Amino acid sequence: MMRLPLLLICVPALAQLSPPERTAIETAARKVLTDTGDVSASVAVVKDGKVAFVEAFGNAHLDPAVPARPEMPYKIGSNTKQFIATAILLLAEQGKLSLDDHVSRFLPGTTRGGEVTIRQLLSHTSGYQDYYPLDYIAPFMLKPTSLEGIVDIWAKKPLDFDPGTEWQYSNTNFTIAGLIIEKLSGRPLFEFLRDRIFKPLGMHSVIDADHEKWLDTWPAGYSRAALGPHRPARIEGSGWLNAAGELAMTAGDVALWDIGLMNGTLLKPASLRALTTEVDLKSGAHTGYALGIGVSFANGHRRWAHTGGTSGFTSYNVTLPDDHAAVTVLTNSESGAYGILGRQIERIVTTQSDSLESSAIESVKTVFHSLQDGRLNRSLLDSDANSYFADSVIADYAASLKPVGEPDSFVQTAKQDRGGMTFRAYSIHGGGKSLRLTVFFMPDGKLAQFLIYPQ
Repeated sequence: MMRLPLLLICVPALAQLSPPERTAIETAARKVLTDTGDVSASVAVVKDGKVAFVEAFGNAHLDPAVPARPEMPYKIGSNTKQFIATAILLLAEQGKLSLDDHVSRFLPGTTRGGEVTIRQLLSHTSGYQDYYPLDYIAPFMLKPTSLEGIVDIWAKKPLDFDPGTEWQYSNTNFTIAGLIIEKLSGRPLFEFLRDRIFKPLGMHSVIDADHEKWLDTWPAGYSRAALGPHRPARIEGSGWLNAAGELAMTAGDVALWDIGLMNGTLLKPASLRALTTEVDLKSGAHTGYALGIGVSFANGHRRWAHTGGTSGFTSYNVTLPDDHAAVTVLTNSESGAYGILGRQIERIVTTQSDSLESSAIESVKTVFHSLQDGRLNRSLLDSDANSYFADSVIADYAASLKPVGEPDSFVQTAKQDRGGMTFRAYSIHGGGKSLRLTVFFMPDGKLAQFLIYPQ
């Protein structure tokens, strides 16, 4: 099927990022690409439950150079898995299966299929051996295959462990789940996903990268040998990505998915709880993983996250439902830029606003500027901080901070309570330098720490 270039994608009206937040994200994206030598990054941010930022940085192609654009699709790899788990739950809502059904009900002949449950497939606790554990393409993966072909081999090998007793990431689990979806729906997997998930959420850019022709106008995937130059990546043969990682889309469409997920747009409340509830082992040990998605807490708030990778592409996606926020970073190379940038943006957008925010940052800026001038109002510091700032320390701060000048951006990136104090971290950019500032505020507002590092 021919697909027109993605030039007319409609994105809902953007929520507002503050100018410092937008500047901090743009600065971080450009710096991470420069520091890692990565090729490009397509970024989307959700704030207050709405799409707030969609932008691309770097190049979609290197030779000749073609700038990346936010309407271009990127392969999202294993971030596909949360869509597959959602599809299974949609079938469960129709009464076609249960998470506690055994695999053998749908696929007779699989190893210990009478013991392995659907829940164990989706939580990587089944014991089925991973068919794609390497971070490069083995020669056999250059030849086409199918869901059935993979299941017929890897789902019939001896299990790596007894079901439910260990957690071990395995793409085979989701290949099995994809085949079950096709059998129960009577439709190709991508068609089911398109009609039940993508269309209802307005996700119009999604591509089946496993079977659909990848257009020259879309980003090329790149890989590197050690620290060598980026070269075009070898691509998996048709069928190898399947339900484990076949989807490609824009960062903006991933953001629409995150909004739909946190709002419970597609799933009933019980199904959404199942999707995002950690699955423990039989021993009671925690796994940090739910159904196709990692789950954790940050500052007491829920965090649903996953990364993904296919040959030449990597992805980072995190949804913070209690903050009504989400961050997506898609890249067309295999370095660690996606995770570095994703975590930086996550810190920027989850900055908590409170009644003390304005006075806190003004106090911090006052101390910063005074240190640039080699002076310090010691009444702003407690006794420990005053002891730390000996005259020689103040002199070093002044000599090194004076060239920074007036910062271009001064953004809080973290806040938490600790040791009876309030910890805050700031990202500072100016004079061609990027700095990290960490402070501790005492309950009376005095500073117990004021430390600056290169960022």
